[in-house]
Amino acid sequence: MAHEAPSEVTKLLQGWRAGERSASDALLPLVYDELRRLAHHHLRNERPHHTLQSAALVNEAYLRLVGQNLPKWESRAHFFAIAAQLMRQILVDYARRHRASKRGSGVCTLALDDAVALPQRKNVDVVALDDALNALAEVDPRQSRVVELRFFAGLSLEETSEVMGIATATVQRDWTAARAWLHREISRSPRT
Repeated sequence: MAHEAPSEVTKLLQGWRAGERSASDALLPLVYDELRRLAHHHLRNERPHHTLQSAALVNEAYLRLVGQNLPKWESRAHFFAIAAQLMRQILVDYARRHRASKRGSGVCTLALDDAVALPQRKNVDVVALDDALNALAEVDPRQSRVVELRFFAGLSLEETSEVMGIATATVQRDWTAARAWLHREISRSPRT
């Protein structure tokens, strides 16, 4: 994550939480570029001629964020974690609609985190990843949350540790175990 003005962002998030409308308005210019980078990260390996663009994904996620009643932001990292969770929901909904309309052709895909990719870099079906993450949440909710924060929010190990309130070493172990578990689950799932 870029660290342009974390103290200013955190201050605005606290103001927003306190109900200051001006704080939510002032926040967008400070976080927009980072949200756009995050959206671009998710969309760069989509199928050709994908109609959802980074700006549209950011706008939809931000509208959903603003629509929440007095969110309980804890920090800048927490804000981006929630934004990533919303982007995940938007992408999965979009992929499910596309799959339903095309009966499986041209399924939306994302590449698993380039920096810590699985042994062989693969494109992953967003719906399959969401299904696997939901299954992982049943088995180990903490590992599922680590993946969501690392992959969808793009948080570092340290930022994930901060958001979750656990040791960085624990985040690293969970991240490694969860990636292996997800790889196995996604590899086993039938493609439609």
